[in-house]
Amino acid sequence: MLSAEAHSVGTRVVVQGKRGPEVATVRGAASAPDEQARYGAVLRAATPEDLARWEDLYRQGEDLKWLLRARARERRLPVKLVAVEFTLDESLVTVSYSAEDRIELGGLIADLRAHTRARVNFAAVGPREQAQMIGTLGACGRENCSSNHLQEFAPVSIRMARDQQLPLNPEKLSGPCGRLLCCLQYEHTQYLELLRDLPRKNARVCHEGSGACGKVTKLHPLAGTVDVHTDQGMLLGVPAAELTRAPETSPQKGKNAEA
Repeated sequence: MLSAEAHSVGTRVVVQGKRGPEVATVRGAASAPDEQARYGAVLRAATPEDLARWEDLYRQGEDLKWLLRARARERRLPVKLVAVEFTLDESLVTVSYSAEDRIELGGLIADLRAHTRARVNFAAVGPREQAQMIGTLGACGRENCSSNHLQEFAPVSIRMARDQQLPLNPEKLSGPCGRLLCCLQYEHTQYLELLRDLPRKNARVCHEGSGACGKVTKLHPLAGTVDVHTDQGMLLGVPAAELTRAPETSPQKGKNAEA
């Protein structure tokens, strides 16, 4: 097995994929080898024969994909066939699909048997996996992360968007797959560290310089400031270091004031 360090960015190599050997392109500097990793190791530099074989298998996969789509329509199967992919040694062909309900795909296996002797594997995929296979452009205008460099999908929650003070607009927070943007996780840890030095939203605080007290309405983690709404108006961009917690008003004093 060759070290990935021997291959420069852009080099075509043969790697150990999830299901078998595949051709890949080196996109970055090599990382330390992980003996526990199940896939991703560079096996060798791709030869002209490897590349020719990989292109031929890709064409075969595309032809079989359209064949299976036609057969699925004939049988009125409620299934979306996303991709048909061979391993480089042609020992396995994987049919990636999506379906709302569990369906019987035995007929499609028989259709494949007439065109390949490879072992057939059907894999149900979700919206993110589909975007990874098809390839799309992200909101940043670049190739989406899933089809560029992500090897696995980490959980992404709406809380990550709240912590980064992003507007909770589904159109802006969703990727081409219709799910929350994978990139929301990239800086989330840093935002959590910055938020530790800021008061919580809606907390009662007082400004040491002016003596005005009010409620925190917005946080600016990167700047280390907050906006405060007071009885006198808005205090914008107040450094967190200039704020103190407002004294709590006791229920008893509140009752006497109303009386």
